[in-house]
Amino acid sequence: MEKIGIALGAGGARGLAHILMLETLDELGLKPAYISGASIGAIAGLLYCSGMTGKELRELLNTLTVPERNSIKNIFNLKWLDFIMPKFDGAGLLKAENFINFLFGSISARTFEELDIPLFVVTSNFWTREEVVFKGGELVSVMQASISLPGIFAPVLIDDKVLIDGGAVNPVPFDILPNDCDLTIAIDVIGHRTAGPDLMPSLMEAVFNTFQIMEKSITRQKLRVVCPDIYIEPYISDVRVLEFHKAEHIFRQAQPAKDQLKRELEKRLNKIDAAT
Repeated sequence: MEKIGIALGAGGARGLAHILMLETLDELGLKPAYISGASIGAIAGLLYCSGMTGKELRELLNTLTVPERNSIKNIFNLKWLDFIMPKFDGAGLLKAENFINFLFGSISARTFEELDIPLFVVTSNFWTREEVVFKGGELVSVMQASISLPGIFAPVLIDDKVLIDGGAVNPVPFDILPNDCDLTIAIDVIGHRTAGPDLMPSLMEAVFNTFQIMEKSITRQKLRVVCPDIYIEPYISDVRVLEFHKAEHIFRQAQPAKDQLKRELEKRLNKIDAAT
């Protein structure tokens, strides 16, 4: 069996689409040799590398998500507000410690070395503007750093480095997968936005979408230099960074991309069978 490396990209709530992609690997009986992740991709990678299946990831999500049809609760996204609370110290608008603690209450691993599958997590050094990749040591603070979206979540200090969201430097980190991968897969969940009736964005929309414009530009430039063997970009439209309650909507939009990944992998597997 070939060594498969899969990169799970940044994208906030749109990263829930990673669950479908990981389900595809399970359905085909494939286990990746390595996973890399940035931001929400690092979170999905952590849970999967700890031994959870794609189905179990979906079940965990269901414990957090208010159904779309419950429109009154969706106004406030109540279950997620239990985990993402306001901050008042000026370092960021929200704090994610409760959410991180919840995640680690779902798994036993506390270090990279305890994971079933090697994981590579991207963060960004705030002051040097460089990529910092973690593949060993303690997990909790690294995960918190990788999702620290500037202005929303406070930066994290690790080894005298001020670290923020990995998407700032490498939103789809397929290029950090080890060179001994026979097959590399990249999942890009930056998504798409369309103009509202007033055309001009709100302040928060301008901040979030500008960050995503920069992320997309980084990925486009990387693809001009090196490409993964399989590149999947689910068409997820008009889902904002923190709209995790739109899980059903995200899954519906990402289903064609899941089907594409399955076709691509089956094609690859059939070639291997024919060669042997």
